[in-house]
Amino acid sequence: MSEELDNHIAKLRFKQKISQQDLAEAIGVSRKTISAVETARFVPSVIIAMKIAQYFNVKVEDVFELHDEFESS
Repeated sequence: MSEELDNHIAKLRFKQKISQQDLAEAIGVSRKTISAVETARFVPSVIIAMKIAQYFNVKVEDVFELHDEFESS
């Protein structure tokens, strides 16, 4: 079984018209961190995930989705 973490950060940023840099500064991380999380190259810590959700005033589950893909052996 493999797991994939999807996120809606870009959509949330677009709705509020903020840049990756704006979000990064607001939650205390680098713009590269936001970019890596947004493009699924990096799985964020619980703290970063919660800060992102808190920034957008939504639940963590509204930002991130875990998809399980069952592989047959």
